[in-house]
Amino acid sequence: MIVLLVILHIAISLFLILVVLLQQGKGADLAGAFGGGGSQTAFGARGATTLLHKLTTSFFVLFVITSLTLAILQARPRSSVMSGAPSAPAAPAKK
Repeated sequence: MIVLLVILHIAISLFLILVVLLQQGKGADLAGAFGGGGSQTAFGARGATTLLHKLTTSFFVLFVITSLTLAILQARPRSSVMSGAPSAPAAPAKK
């Protein structure tokens, strides 16, 4: 199960990287290059939500969920192969 989650986590990470790199920045227009665009607000004008923005948000949520799930699964105590094995006999004392 952990292997499947790790593979899913890596796939989500790669897709999230690609989606973020495909997005256009808020100040990517010509007015932003000279400091003109979005001077009315602190973070620039808020545009319409695009498909890339929705994909970024949903894959970020999936990334956080898989990260927390993997952290919880790795933190659980697991049984060891050696836990049921008898202890080795003590070496005889030399005279």
